[in-house]
Amino acid sequence: MVHLTNILSAALLAVPGIFGQNLGQWSDVIEFPLIPVAGYVVPEQPLSKTMMVFSAYGDSDFGGARGYTQFATYDMLSGEITHENISNTHHDMFCPGISQLPDGRIIISGGANDKKTSFFDIEKTAFVTGPELKIGRGYHVSTTLSNGKVFTLGGSFTGGLGGKIGEIYDPSSNEWALLPGAAVDPILTDDREGMWREDNHAWLYGWKDGSVFHAGPSKAMHWYSTQGRGSFTAAGTRDELGDAMCGPNVMYDVGKIFSAGGAQNYDNTAAIARAHLITITEPNTPARVERLPDMHHARAFANTVVLPDGTVLVTGGQTFAKVFTNTNAVLVPELFDPVKRTFTELAPASVPRNYHSISILLADGTVFNGGGGLCFVANFESGGAGCDRTVDHKDGQIFSPPYLFKDGEPAQRPQIGSVTSSSTHDTTAEPGDSLSVVIEEGDDLVKFTFSLIRISSVTHSVNSDQRRIPLKPSKIEGRAVSLPLPDDAGILLPGYWYLFAISGQGVPSVAATLRIVV
Repeated sequence: MVHLTNILSAALLAVPGIFGQNLGQWSDVIEFPLIPVAGYVVPEQPLSKTMMVFSAYGDSDFGGARGYTQFATYDMLSGEITHENISNTHHDMFCPGISQLPDGRIIISGGANDKKTSFFDIEKTAFVTGPELKIGRGYHVSTTLSNGKVFTLGGSFTGGLGGKIGEIYDPSSNEWALLPGAAVDPILTDDREGMWREDNHAWLYGWKDGSVFHAGPSKAMHWYSTQGRGSFTAAGTRDELGDAMCGPNVMYDVGKIFSAGGAQNYDNTAAIARAHLITITEPNTPARVERLPDMHHARAFANTVVLPDGTVLVTGGQTFAKVFTNTNAVLVPELFDPVKRTFTELAPASVPRNYHSISILLADGTVFNGGGGLCFVANFESGGAGCDRTVDHKDGQIFSPPYLFKDGEPAQRPQIGSVTSSSTHDTTAEPGDSLSVVIEEGDDLVKFTFSLIRISSVTHSVNSDQRRIPLKPSKIEGRAVSLPLPDDAGILLPGYWYLFAISGQGVPSVAATLRIVV
C-alpha cells in the first residue's frame, strides 16, 4: 500500500529544536484560496489522501443564499491545492449539516440555502443534487445511524426560528422525512440571544438500533428514537452549572464521550475550562457523567480530534467567546490522556484558530488545523467592505503529535501491508467480521495495539462522524494479526474508517482504509 513515511519525515525536519521537547510540531503555514470553515476527508482505498474544505459563496465572507460555494481540494501526498466554485447544485453550503453515508458519499444539508441538499459522490468525484429538506435549517447537525440513514435536528440560524424538529434521510428512497415526535425543545440552551442560537450545533451520536444520543451543548442530555414518528427520552444532566455552546466533544472509545470548554452563550461570553466524561450503554438509559480535571485553558470555538492511541487533541479557541476576532486566542493545544485523566500542553501554533476554524485527523496520524474568520456580508454589492480582514485565515497548519517523534528524530513507523475481512476477503467488512492484518514493518506484534477511527467531516467545532474503536487481537501468526470487529452497527457505523496499527512504542502506522457495510 502507499506509505507517507518519507513525506512526513521531510515535514518534521523543517522545524528544528522541537523534537527533544516531546511537544509535537506544527508545519509551516499552508496557504489556501479560501477560509477552511468546513472540511472532510474523502474516503479512498487503499489510502484516503484527499481533504476537501469549503467556505461559503465567498472565499472570505458569507451572507444570503447565493446558490454556490467555494471549495478547495488538498492532496496530502503531493501538497497540491486546487480551487473550484461549485454551482451545479445551486447550494450555498455555509453552516450545513455534514455526514458520511455508508457508500462514502458526503451529504451536505441546509445552510445558507436552507433546504438544499448536495452530495459529493466519491465514485464520480463530483457534486450531485439531493432531495430538499422538509424544514429549512442552518447550524444544525446531522449524524449517520446504525441503519445507514441520517438524522438531523435544530438549526434556526437559517430557515426561520424554532420548530426545527427531527428529520431523517433514507438513502434507499433518497428522501427526507419529518419525525414529529423528535422534538427540538428539549435540546435548547439558555442563550441570551434567543432561539436563533439555542438550537445550534447539537452534539449528536448515532448509536444502537437506529437511536441517537444527544450529549449537549445544553446541560440536559437525551436519547432520540428514529423509529416511526420519532421520540425522545431524558438521559440526565451533563453539567449543573450550565450549557457549553461551541464546546468540542468526541467519542474516543466505545460509548465514552469526552467534552470540554464552550460557553454559556454563543457570543460575548467568558469561555469555560470544565471537562466531562460521558458514558453511554443502552438506548433510553441514563448516561453516566464524570467530572474530569479542568483544561489548562478555557476555550470557546475550539476543536477536538481523537488520535489513534485514544488520546484527544484539543486545538485553538479563545478564552472569551467573541465571533470574528483574534482576541484572547489560545495558541497552545492540549492533549487529554483518558487513562491518566490529565491534560498536557503541547507546542503552540502560530495562527489563532477561533470562530470558523476546523481540525480533522489525516490518514498519517497528523491533524489539519485551519480557518477562522469569514465575515458576514449583508450587502452582496459591498464586497465585504468594513470587515476586519485581519481575522480571516485563508490557511492551515498540520500538527504532528508527540507520538511521531523519538529522541529528537521522526520515529520509525510500523507499516500495514494488507487488510482482508473474513466475509469478503478484501477491505470491505461487516460488523462481527474478523480482519486479517499483515504488518510489514514493526517490532514484536504482541506489543501492538490497533484502532479504527471513522473518516470524518467537521464544521463549527462539530464532528459527528468521528469516533474511535480499539481492536483487540484474537490471534497472531507470524506477521499476521486477527482482529475481531464489534458486531453492533450502532458501534461500528456503516461507512469508511481508518485502520491504524500502533507499535509497542506508541507510534501509529499510516492508516489503511476499511469500508463497513450493513
